[in-house]
Amino acid sequence: MMMKGNEAIGEAAVRAGCRYFFGYPITPQNELPEYLSYRLPEAGGVYLQAESEIAAINMVFGAAGAGARVLTSSSGPGISLKQEGISFLSGAELPCVIVNIMRGGPGLGGIQPGQADYFQATRGGGHGDYRTIVLAPGSVQEMADFTYWAFELADKYRNPVLILGDGVLGQMMEPVVFPPEAKADQTNKLWATTGCRGRQPNIIKSLYLNPEELEEQNKKLQEKFELIMQEVNRAEKYQVEDAEIILIAYGISARVSLAAIDAAREEGIKVGLFRPITLWPFPEKILLESLSKAKKLLVVEMSAGQMIEDVRLAVCGRLPVHFYGRTGGMLPSAKEILSKIKTLGGGASGRSIR
Repeated sequence: MMMKGNEAIGEAAVRAGCRYFFGYPITPQNELPEYLSYRLPEAGGVYLQAESEIAAINMVFGAAGAGARVLTSSSGPGISLKQEGISFLSGAELPCVIVNIMRGGPGLGGIQPGQADYFQATRGGGHGDYRTIVLAPGSVQEMADFTYWAFELADKYRNPVLILGDGVLGQMMEPVVFPPEAKADQTNKLWATTGCRGRQPNIIKSLYLNPEELEEQNKKLQEKFELIMQEVNRAEKYQVEDAEIILIAYGISARVSLAAIDAAREEGIKVGLFRPITLWPFPEKILLESLSKAKKLLVVEMSAGQMIEDVRLAVCGRLPVHFYGRTGGMLPSAKEILSKIKTLGGGASGRSIR
């Protein structure tokens, strides 16, 4: 099927067993709620355009608490408004899937694509010690595949999962093959508020007025996050085996970087690509295993430099880390990236630049 990335997420969500969507319009993700506005009722589900992003995320809390597979989506400013609710969801250990199709910022910014929500996504974004699993698709096919994966991860770890796309991926059309429809197993959600006739009532909350109890809940959450860090790591590598310069990029920036790498290879420059697929947890171990021949790293982002911080933490001074970025909704071109590659040369000397 030829579909836009936003539409592919919607169809994949329905096929993954999602029956509830709560959201509010914002460019460049509007095709997703528009698609679900008629597709969900066809599947016996509920689509509701809330009066605000704040209302939408709290509706997600209610549906997730009842054990349903539930989805919401927005772009940067809307995700900012949802942050309190996302913190509540994580604190109450409720599974859900949240989609952010990023646009340029800060503030209202513009409606063009961006990648400057990386910090917001990977650092939690809201208040308190919590994390959300963050997946970064790089194609329309992955927009669909990762939606299935996101619901599975959310249920497995009882935690919100964020799909972090960008305006290009959301709007572009590519062929998509959908996996078979998933049959979501709701029988193991013994914690859900499904009615307590015949059993003790379930209480779902993130409020602990006793500090000792709150600390115990925080310890439990941190143990879970540590487990996620060990078990959920994924990345894609392209020609890194002999690469002296490795580009690190995700989403549409990675797609553009591939063209620059191929052009550099034609000129005899040994360049490869490392594409993080899980942005949190950041695939640090996989990155370090890919650096056997590398002399320099080049991070490419549609931001002023955010993922570069995780790259620097991962390599811990082993290699110089350089940066090329565009902001304000501007997309880096393969020609620009190739020019940056050429300025780095093949040696290991030179300081980290931004």
